[in-house]
Amino acid sequence: MQTIFILVVIVALIFVFKSIKVVPQQHAYVIERLGRFHATLGPGLNIIIPFLDRLAYKHDLREIPLDVPSQICITKDNTQLQVDGILYFQVTDPQQASYGSSNFVLAITQLAQTTLRSIIGRMELDKTFEERDDINRHVVSALDEAAANWGVKVLRYEIKDLTPPKEILHAMQAQITAEREKRALIAASEGRKQEQINIATGQREAAIQQSEGEKQSFINRSEGEKQAAINRAEGESESIRLVARATAEAIHMIAQTIRQPGGTEAVNLKIAEQYIDAFGKIAKSSTTMLLPANASDVAGIVATAMNVVKTTQAPGSGSNTHR
Repeated sequence: MQTIFILVVIVALIFVFKSIKVVPQQHAYVIERLGRFHATLGPGLNIIIPFLDRLAYKHDLREIPLDVPSQICITKDNTQLQVDGILYFQVTDPQQASYGSSNFVLAITQLAQTTLRSIIGRMELDKTFEERDDINRHVVSALDEAAANWGVKVLRYEIKDLTPPKEILHAMQAQITAEREKRALIAASEGRKQEQINIATGQREAAIQQSEGEKQSFINRSEGEKQAAINRAEGESESIRLVARATAEAIHMIAQTIRQPGGTEAVNLKIAEQYIDAFGKIAKSSTTMLLPANASDVAGIVATAMNVVKTTQAPGSGSNTHR
C-alpha cells in the first residue's frame, strides 16, 4: 500500500507539473489538443491538461532584427551591385505565425532578397546610392503585404552596404576626383572674375570720386574768382567814388580859396609857374620843340586862363558883382 501511495503521489506531482505553464513577458505559446490548435497562452501562469494538450510553438513578440544575406543585384545599366541589408519584424498573430508558413523567417528572408533584386533592377547605378530611402520603403511595403498571412508585421528594412565591383569603384573615384578638380577650377575662375570686377568697380568709383572732386574744385575756384571779381569791382567803384569825392572837395577848396582876397593873384602865379615848368620839361626830354606862336607872351596866356577861371566862377560870384 505504501508503495502504491508513493506512486500515486509521484504521478500527481508529475500531472501538476505538466499542467502548469508559465509564459514570460512579451512571449506567446501555442497549445495543440490532440493534434489540433487549442489556445494561445499569454504571459503569466497558465493551466493545461497534461497528455492531452501539447506545447507546439513558442513565439517571441518583441521586435526581431533579421540579417538578410548579401546578394548580387543587376542594375538597369547592367552593373553588378552587392547589396547587404537588415530587416526588422514582429510577430503579431502567434496562430498565423505557427500555421501560416512552415518557416516564416526563411520566407521573409527570401522575399526580401527577391524584392530587392526587382527594385534594384529598375534603377541605374547612381540612383541606387541616392535613393536608399526609397528602396527601403519599397521593400517594406512589399514584405508587409505578403507577411500579413504569416502573422508577422514587417517594420522596416535598412540597406547596410552597397558595393559595386572594383572597376566601377575606381571609375567612380576618378569621376569624383575630376568633379572636384572641375569645381576647384570653376571656383578659382569665379574668384578671378570677381577680383577683376572688384578692381574695375574700385577704379570706376575712384574715377567718379576724382571727377566729383575736380568738379567741386572747379566750382569752388569759379566761385572764388567770381567773388574776387565782385570784390575788385566794388573796390574800384569805391576807389572811383573816393577819388571823385576828393577831386570835388579839392575843386571846392580851390574855388573857396580863389574867392578869398589875393586868390586871383595866387592863381595867376600858379598858372605862370606851371606854364614855365611844362616848357622846361619839354626842352629836357626832346631836341625838337613845337611852340605856339605866342609862346613868349606869358601874360597873355595867364590872362586867357584867368578868363576861364572867371567864367567858371561866374554862377557863384553874384555877391561880388553886386559889390
